[in-house]
Amino acid sequence: MKDYEDLLYKEEKNVAHITINRPEKYNAFRGQTTEELIQAFVRAGRNHSIGVIVLTGAGDKAFCSGGDQSAHEPAHEGRYDGRGTIGIPLEELHSVIRDVPKPVIARVQGYAIGGGNVLALLCDLTIASERAVFGQVGPRVGSVDPGWGTAFLTRVVGEKKARELWYLCRRYTAWEALAMGLCNTVVPHDQLDAEVNLWCAEILDKSPTALAIAKRSFNAESEHIRGIGALGLQAVALYYQTAESREGVRAFLEKRSPIFR
Repeated sequence: MKDYEDLLYKEEKNVAHITINRPEKYNAFRGQTTEELIQAFVRAGRNHSIGVIVLTGAGDKAFCSGGDQSAHEPAHEGRYDGRGTIGIPLEELHSVIRDVPKPVIARVQGYAIGGGNVLALLCDLTIASERAVFGQVGPRVGSVDPGWGTAFLTRVVGEKKARELWYLCRRYTAWEALAMGLCNTVVPHDQLDAEVNLWCAEILDKSPTALAIAKRSFNAESEHIRGIGALGLQAVALYYQTAESREGVRAFLEKRSPIFR
């Protein structure tokens, strides 16, 4: 797949740039978006000339704001608009980011919220603009990520902080994210691309085989979370069919506070 509807894809100087191109939706993903992301990561992973993959979102407002709630309505029987356990093949998308044998850098220039925060979490490295905002939103809209977004988040930021992110659904500045380990560095907004290019150049100087082995070794220690996520999404698929979950979606679309109880 060379042409995309929801993405921009570019290969330049041994770097593959994958950009979620839905700025009018704060780069939220729908079924089509996730399918194209999977294809793009596989495409970059198979190209031996590519040494680094950069994932970002179009525009300055958002890296990614998670699942597109407008594609998750009661009319869809609690599912998103594509395939997969919950209507979006999240298991495959998360797996391909971890499995692709190249370092993946999240270039976060704005909101990395909900499923977008999980995408940035799963990338090998995260470089953030000082304008970046991180956080989870699931329990506020009748959703949750029962695998990488929770269990793996605990390994990255610690259990107390991970519970805080999910239980309170607060938003965190780039500097707060740096302090808790959600990103590797924070730079002025106008220096973000230069910093990303610098990190890419340093990675490209290294042995690609050594990096691939290192990545798989890092992944091995937490690989069991993949199974937790697959099991958890089956539960989420059932949860999405409940009145409680649907109330979260309706409240979000109607721009009001949900009434869960």
